[in-house]
Amino acid sequence: MTKYTRDEFDRVPETSTRQGVHRAAAGTGRSRRRLGSILAAGTAALAVGLVAFLILPKLGFSSAGETMAVAAEQTGSSAAASPAPTTSTPAPTSPQPSSPAPVKPEPSVAPSASAIPSATPSAAAVVDKTQPVAVYNASGTAGLASRVGGTVSTSGWTVGTLGNWGGAPQKRSVIFYSGAAQRSNAEALGKLLGIPTVVDSADFQLPLVVVLAPGFR
Repeated sequence: MTKYTRDEFDRVPETSTRQGVHRAAAGTGRSRRRLGSILAAGTAALAVGLVAFLILPKLGFSSAGETMAVAAEQTGSSAAASPAPTTSTPAPTSPQPSSPAPVKPEPSVAPSASAIPSATPSAAAVVDKTQPVAVYNASGTAGLASRVGGTVSTSGWTVGTLGNWGGAPQKRSVIFYSGAAQRSNAEALGKLLGIPTVVDSADFQLPLVVVLAPGFR
């Protein structure tokens, strides 16, 4: 007992349970005991889990979930390894083209010697400048026959008669030739004098006759 005098707060039976402000202390003790039980149970569960996770796999035990996962993985790998059945559709065959009938080679036709143009002129096309050429002036221009005769002679032709024209008036200059043999000579003479008109005529006793019409230059 204390040495202080007792007061109204000391009027509590010493053997009774604690009341008043002492309830909190009593409740705290019970809570601590409950918490200790919970911690003990959690520790035990954790220990069991560690044992199941670390020791059981080494002893050959596995959980149902792992077993199902392994089975599913094996099934997937086998499905991937086995090739899927493929259906091959035969391609439509196109009809083979029939072989063409053999073509007979056409016989080659070599051009005949007459069809090939000859580079050398024929005997009828040869110009013979030794044939005498008569020149007649029908233009009315004095001295025209002599001037044209000089041109013919300078070109290598043989000049025959030179004079004035006594026949019918001529509208254009012309060269008369006697026979087909003189045609090439008449054409060559016409090119020299610029007279395109050549006429085959048997009226003259000369092979080549040049008649100069008015307007000849």
